[in-house]
Amino acid sequence: TIASEVLGIPVKTDPLESNGKPELVKAFQDATAAFDSAGICIFTSFAWGLNDVQPQVAAACGEEFTLENLTTIGERIWNMERDFNNRAGFTSKDDSLPKRLLTEPAKTGPAKGMVNKLGEMLPVYYDIRGWDSDGQLKPETRNRLGL
Repeated sequence: TIASEVLGIPVKTDPLESNGKPELVKAFQDATAAFDSAGICIFTSFAWGLNDVQPQVAAACGEEFTLENLTTIGERIWNMERDFNNRAGFTSKDDSLPKRLLTEPAKTGPAKGMVNKLGEMLPVYYDIRGWDSDGQLKPETRNRLGL
């Protein structure tokens, strides 16, 4: 997608296939969380990538920040938000789309006749996020991110 290319997310996917989508979602979420945490309007991400934000964050904080640091910051933010939601009672049952999007095939366009494959992608997404099958952070994920 154009957004992932602009943000410098190295995940390429076929718009009509589910392969690679969970990885793309995670990368996009981590990048936008890092971008947002820098205090920069998220809508400018279509003009700037993380590599544009990195020197600004380094200058503002007086420390060296690499793209990897920024991505880890975004990942930590996303996992903290997930942990908050889990503690508030949200579970994997809440990670869904409207029934219509999961059951009715698209009527027009390139995806005509296709149905969303969320059920296939969610377990993969949880795995790459380091969450268990109920969407809870695994202990090793907490430890790795210092949560």
